[in-house]
Amino acid sequence: MSRPVPDDVLRIDDETAPVERGRTYSGLRLLVMDEQAAAVHDLSRGGGFTIGRGEDNDIRIDHSSVSRRHATLEVDLATSRLLVRDLGSANGTRVAGRQVVSGQPVEALPGEMIELGAVWLLVHDAAHRVDACSPVQTAGPRIVLDDPAMKRLFQLVERVAPSELSVLVLGETGVGKEVVAEAIHRMSSRSRGSLLKLNCGALPRALLEGELFGHDRGAFTGATEAKPGLFEAAGGGTVFLDEIGEIPLDIQVALLRVVEDKKVLRVGGREPRPVDVRFVAATNRDLRADVKAGLFRSDLYFRLNGVSIMVPPLRQRVCEIEGLTALFASRAAEAAGRRAPRLSPEALAVLEAYSWPGNLRELKNAVERAVVLCSDEGAIAPSHLPAEIHERSSRPTFPGIGAAAGSTSRASTPPGPAPLRGEVEELERRRILAALERCSGNQTRAAELLGMPRRTFVKRLDAYGIARPRKRS
Repeated sequence: MSRPVPDDVLRIDDETAPVERGRTYSGLRLLVMDEQAAAVHDLSRGGGFTIGRGEDNDIRIDHSSVSRRHATLEVDLATSRLLVRDLGSANGTRVAGRQVVSGQPVEALPGEMIELGAVWLLVHDAAHRVDACSPVQTAGPRIVLDDPAMKRLFQLVERVAPSELSVLVLGETGVGKEVVAEAIHRMSSRSRGSLLKLNCGALPRALLEGELFGHDRGAFTGATEAKPGLFEAAGGGTVFLDEIGEIPLDIQVALLRVVEDKKVLRVGGREPRPVDVRFVAATNRDLRADVKAGLFRSDLYFRLNGVSIMVPPLRQRVCEIEGLTALFASRAAEAAGRRAPRLSPEALAVLEAYSWPGNLRELKNAVERAVVLCSDEGAIAPSHLPAEIHERSSRPTFPGIGAAAGSTSRASTPPGPAPLRGEVEELERRRILAALERCSGNQTRAAELLGMPRRTFVKRLDAYGIARPRKRS
């Protein structure tokens, strides 16, 4: 791993769509980095590549944290898919910070970091460049926007994206902060450039400073050649700093210089070098509290916080669960080469009653599991969902009318055997009928009274065989 890295090796032409059909990656390269060195491997032939410490691997990484046969990387040039599989390694594999379950394929995108033990891998397309005369690619991944708050959020994204303001994306782990960052880049004038994604909480401290800022020749033992850092390499594009709150204080000082002056000082360098990047940062921490506690620099916080965007958790976006489930099921079924199963009303009720502490990431994992477990011709049923989703469901199905109805809500009736579930469903049916009676048949008002999205309310009417009433005059 001592081969020098070409100056442009990190110019990542990011594709925001998970799978862009018709695009062929003809110049894929794999950059391998550890604490001391980096190497480049050619992936342009496509097919499968074994990665590990053993001599018989296609890509050999001589590092103690890497197993002899650690993982495989499958490159399908025809469909533009990159799949990573862990082969039961001792220290695990991660894609964009997400743990890869041994034997299960996980899709990776060019520009996303892949971790094998303490070694970092980065796939990029060295051959592809967007021609200056070609139109800006605005198509991106499908985004489910059924919640009014999310619609307003993306209206703000559309306004902010064309500017050069730094953006701070806030929200719990797994809510989709990266999707927001991708949308900002895609809608900006920098969309022809690279979108460099960095997980600041996962980068090793020894690697962080040198990789972000680069180094000059002779800066330290083994630095036989100068190497530009990631900020320089992402020139003309956007840098997404995920988990920005995890950056150490001393590196925050150097980062402030880049954000404030758009200049970077390489390790061992004397003269700052200009960089042309826009910063989008994200965190699940309360940075204002960290500033007060002395854990985060106030000047860096205010520079990064040109505009702040708060992404609400999934439990506050219940009306999006059905659409997100359909999206995740479609992707999982496509990867398995089968038709996407439908979602039963009973399973949807369970999903909508759960509090989702892991947000979209947890929902995606649950749906992928359900797709594997249900039959080709069947529907996703509650039994196909993880047990903890039943056990920890705590969101009241009917907030606001429990006292009026004089009976126990789903929050105090934990899921149980089928007879109990039938009683709960009968209770739900009676409450729907009572709400319709109180609202003179107005379905919108009845749904609001029950604290239920209207679309879900209408589906409950169909599921329970309740005729859709007309509003009485």
